[in-house]
Amino acid sequence: MEYEEWVPAYRSVLAAFGFDQAADERTRNRLATLSAGADPLVAPPATLDGARVAIAGAADSLETDIRSSPTNDRIVAASEAGHRLAAIGHPPDLIVTDLDGAPEATLSLAHEGVPVVIHAHGDNRAAIDRWVPEFPTGTILPTTQAAPVDAVQNFGGFTDGDRAAFLADHFGAAELVFPGWTFDDPTVDATKAEKLQWAARLLYWLEVRRDDRFSILDGRRDAITLPWR
Repeated sequence: MEYEEWVPAYRSVLAAFGFDQAADERTRNRLATLSAGADPLVAPPATLDGARVAIAGAADSLETDIRSSPTNDRIVAASEAGHRLAAIGHPPDLIVTDLDGAPEATLSLAHEGVPVVIHAHGDNRAAIDRWVPEFPTGTILPTTQAAPVDAVQNFGGFTDGDRAAFLADHFGAAELVFPGWTFDDPTVDATKAEKLQWAARLLYWLEVRRDDRFSILDGRRDAITLPWR
């Protein structure tokens, strides 16, 4: 996805949550400084081309889902799903995170050679400052939900999970499957619950763009609106 395609959705997200675009841009700029020299076309994302890619979420069903699913060519994990998969012998090929969940475990996997897509947004500047300098050189692909600058890319998406799907699509994944996903989690607060609904909305948009059908959206499509279209 090109940034110009993403902008209307981004503006809708900003309006829905009252986020500050200038804050997104300040954190993006800090991430650009800390990750100077990162290569957005490093080998791991490039290996998604033509692959069956599991976009692993962190729902309770993750371990059961990944064990029972057909063989996946690649696994892209959303945040803490990465270390949970590694613990059962299914290490991810890539982790997508805003450093909100289990950053120590993600850092440990980076030291073992797992590349990490680190995302900057308006309220994770402290986490960016704390953790990014700890990551080994060459393991980071930096992203933003604002305009891309320098090495910081924008492939589309909002939450770790749907951003992982947009990234896989950008790099040519032939098929996307979604182990460990739920959009209805009674344990989360109202803001997180709304973010999950936005993840469903954005995945529906991606589904339409790919002329695809994601089974995790079955029973939801009729209720989804895309206010930016």
